[in-house]
Amino acid sequence: MIFRLEVEADRVTRAEGVIESAAARLQQATCSCSPCEPVRDLLGDTNIDLAYRVQQRLADDRVSRGGRVVGRKIGLTSSAVQQQLGVDQPDFGVLFADMRCGEDGVVPMRRLLQPKTEAEIAFVLSADLDYEALDAGQVRAAVSHAVAALEIVDSRIRDWDITITDTVADNGSSGMFVLGSNQLTLDEFEPADVEMSLCKDGEMASSGTGRACLGDPLEALLWLARTARQYGSPLRAGDVVLSGALGPMIGVSTGSRIVTEITALGQVSAVFS
Repeated sequence: MIFRLEVEADRVTRAEGVIESAAARLQQATCSCSPCEPVRDLLGDTNIDLAYRVQQRLADDRVSRGGRVVGRKIGLTSSAVQQQLGVDQPDFGVLFADMRCGEDGVVPMRRLLQPKTEAEIAFVLSADLDYEALDAGQVRAAVSHAVAALEIVDSRIRDWDITITDTVADNGSSGMFVLGSNQLTLDEFEPADVEMSLCKDGEMASSGTGRACLGDPLEALLWLARTARQYGSPLRAGDVVLSGALGPMIGVSTGSRIVTEITALGQVSAVFS
């Protein structure tokens, strides 16, 4: 028994060391505005639970320095991207208040390293989703309203050279986000039925539908509600949830102007300054 306890204590100590090392590498990339090497050499390619512990360590540090959590983002909702990274589920990251761009949609490039953007539906919750058994009806009832959104994804990993553990540890490769102003309830539209078009500098650059996001953005929200609870941090009333891309993400640079139209929800735009 003593030997087993010693082995377990050693395993925990080694895991904590790995978490600290990976978090420190990603934090240094953020502070220096210089991308780093992947962290999979520390975490491995498949240990998603360990990667989420790195994500949580970085989020806790941000909160300790005054950061305010306002919701979550869902990634890897495309089957093609899942196949590319060798996974069979989405992932998530944490949204902080200072990641939201203002009503003017101006995105400060100085805060980003390797940005790309994608169009999504954002849900705003009116109820906690902390039940032990969550179903589609409970999740739908918890949505106050939805808006069109642009997520500006970013990676601290050099050249976007990522596996699932790299992106999870790196807060789901999150950067910033812009929310549209037109709010609709789920009585007024069906997320799965929307069509999306995204223009960059006046040229069509991406398109898709609501069904590109796990078949239905509400399915993505259900997955997140269950998974967030599983990891001990359930979704709460007031949270903003970026539900996942409706079409391919595109690269952006200083001066890029992005305008996306999502049927029913209307337009949302951004200028990268």
